Amino acid sequence: MRFSLRNDLLIPQKQDSLPISKIAHIPQPPPNPNFAFNRELQQLLTGKQLLLDDLPIPFAEIQTHYEHGYITYRKGIVYNGKKPICSRCGNKDPRWFAAFPCSRCDELCLYCRHCLMMGRISTCTPLIGWNGLVPNIEMPPTILEWKGNLSEGQTTASNRVVDAIQQNKELLVWAVCGAGKTEVLFAGIEAALSVGKRVCIATPRTDVVLELTPRLKSAFPKITVASLYGGSEDRHLFAPLTIATTHQLLRFYQAFDAMILDEVDAFPYTVEESLQYAANQARKPVSTMVYLTATPNEKWQKECRAGKRPFTTIPARFHRHPLPVPQFAWCGNWQKLLQKNKLPANVLHWIKARLEINKQALIFFPHIPLMEKALLILRQFAPTIEAVHAEDPSRKEKVQKMRAKEIPLLLTTTILERGVTFPNIDVAVIGAEDTIFTESALVQISGRAGRSAAHPNGVVTFYHYGKTDEMLKARRQIVTMNREGVRKGLIDR
Repeated sequence: MRFSLRNDLLIPQKQDSLPISKIAHIPQPPPNPNFAFNRELQQLLTGKQLLLDDLPIPFAEIQTHYEHGYITYRKGIVYNGKKPICSRCGNKDPRWFAAFPCSRCDELCLYCRHCLMMGRISTCTPLIGWNGLVPNIEMPPTILEWKGNLSEGQTTASNRVVDAIQQNKELLVWAVCGAGKTEVLFAGIEAALSVGKRVCIATPRTDVVLELTPRLKSAFPKITVASLYGGSEDRHLFAPLTIATTHQLLRFYQAFDAMILDEVDAFPYTVEESLQYAANQARKPVSTMVYLTATPNEKWQKECRAGKRPFTTIPARFHRHPLPVPQFAWCGNWQKLLQKNKLPANVLHWIKARLEINKQALIFFPHIPLMEKALLILRQFAPTIEAVHAEDPSRKEKVQKMRAKEIPLLLTTTILERGVTFPNIDVAVIGAEDTIFTESALVQISGRAGRSAAHPNGVVTFYHYGKTDEMLKARRQIVTMNREGVRKGLIDR
């Protein structure tokens, strides 16, 4: 859009005007207390940064709210010298900018390709936010209605989360797979909501949002919970408690008093700077940041050991049994065997043993074509064996069948390394030497076994064609956590 400056206001017009990004200073009038603002706009825009196309409200009404001080306009693209920066995703890489002939500003308009999936943001695009009172939310007398009990390790971590939220601090919760990280958050969320704070739990993957949503709604049944992911119906819902993919945070601006980042080590959050930028931009300037992970990266681990990063550990699962320690088994040149439609003898023996005793198992492969070749071989022993990967349209159905025990063995890529729980399974990794199997991935994969109190002793085997440092570091991390759990009295010897 093109604006001119008149009486210290931005006025949209075609003539004698500039695209918003070329206007040096954007004036912001104070809210007019006598103006009857639109409650729907208040709900839509509080804590957000949206495009005109995102709003089901005529632009004339939006402009009127701006002139009365209730709406903010921010530049969609700003410049550091001559270098463009996307205000929404933080992109500075010139390769991710392009230009197009724009009908709104009648110029060749620069836009950001990096966050295009959230709607096009260009040099003439205003990011629209709210500048008035925030919607009033009445809290019920009882906020948290979860009736479960925390373990000793969970209680210690829960108290640290409450303190971080009350003091607006940062905290890393380093909890082993299956330690019950979600339940550790409940008291902290309750403490935040009870004093009118807004809370967001963000995670890189839609699967985790879908899993967390019913659990949070059950624990906080009288609280409005917004669940945000691609295609979500809650996109415009204003809520005191939000569960979102990290991509959805691109629409928020200084919205949350407490940001909880789950699976902070997971793809794509670890490799996309824009998602890290979005998480920080979605926080209020004074706020809490809690990171949750079972597998912090090496830098964070060193910072924790050196006392440079505030953290708390939950080194043991709630059922007080140690984490299954992976066994290493050499299997030779397994890829060469697969090309001949064969699998290593020790791998076949492991698989047949599970089929004979009717013990379910997850078998991880580094690449889809290798997995699908193995599937054809293994279906000779059990036709109900299945394989799953990220692009599989039947992924959710297969996971559900596995839970229903309709599938004896499920072959998978790293897509199931986290975020899924099966009560009684063994785990194998074929080709654990592959570079895709990082320390983090292997610890998460090992964490799929032994999660249930009724079946805490699953077997984990890494089949390899040569040990790697990542394999050794993964096993070392698991052994270290078990030792810490014993030392703290959280594991029964």
